[in-house]
Amino acid sequence: MKTNVKSKLATALVLGLGLTAAQSQAEPTPQSTQTGRSTVYKNLSPESLEDLSSPEQIIAVTRGSTGASRIYGVLEQGEKVECMQCVPYVAKLLTDQNPRTREISAWWLRRRVFGVFGPGEVYSQTVDRLQDASQPAVQRAYAAEALGEFLTQSSVKFVAKSAIEDPDAIVRVASVKALQRLNTQGPNGEIGAAMADPDEEVRMTALRASTHINVFTDVKMVVERIDDESARVRTRAAETLGAMRATDAVVGLIALTSDSDAGVRKAAVSALGNIGDQSARSAVEATLKDSDSLVRDAARIALRSL
Repeated sequence: MKTNVKSKLATALVLGLGLTAAQSQAEPTPQSTQTGRSTVYKNLSPESLEDLSSPEQIIAVTRGSTGASRIYGVLEQGEKVECMQCVPYVAKLLTDQNPRTREISAWWLRRRVFGVFGPGEVYSQTVDRLQDASQPAVQRAYAAEALGEFLTQSSVKFVAKSAIEDPDAIVRVASVKALQRLNTQGPNGEIGAAMADPDEEVRMTALRASTHINVFTDVKMVVERIDDESARVRTRAAETLGAMRATDAVVGLIALTSDSDAGVRKAAVSALGNIGDQSARSAVEATLKDSDSLVRDAARIALRSL
């Protein structure tokens, strides 16, 4: 009996060792198939490891008809890739029709100081394109946009000038947006000046920019837009003054509570509530009987602050 038990145990041990050896040969350990950073970070999931684009991939997506999402992904993953030869290829994307492609291209380029901002390089070429009247308006607009995305203060004087002097409204709009991106009202208050632009969209863009710039001082130009011929601009002006809590604009905003456009009236009432000046209370109370329900709702909310 004891002999049989020992025999069975010995047989099982031999079979077990044989199976283990076979498994070892058939299934190499993960460590034996991993090299480089994969070995160092073997305890991390593959998704957590940074995947860098190669220079070849960066150049490849700038050619042909690569989709915007693919371009965005490759350039985003190529932020830390040293590829000076890629600069002229990516620079071509600054004039792509897709705004996301233009944005990510400028973002990638501004991290290449030596390849972008040197004399005659991408920055200089972009400035030249903005100032070249022979260039189509859309190309000048793209140039203004890129200068804003480069986030260099040397761009301010160029986009500030085009914001008020370029003959095409599309370029002036792009230039005002660039000043907003650069967080400046312009060396000579160009954002304020753009609020009086003959084009409605330029005025709208300038008003919006004024609330996104850390230091905007030309509140008077915003107040002047209360009398704008465009209801859209009057609405935006009221919203802007409310956001600025401009107490000097209370009288003008009270006048807007009787505007012919309901959207303007609503914006004026909301702005008066934001400013919180008690002198506006009776005017806001009067709008509780407004024909538009949204104006009445705005009045009830504004009265809580008056």
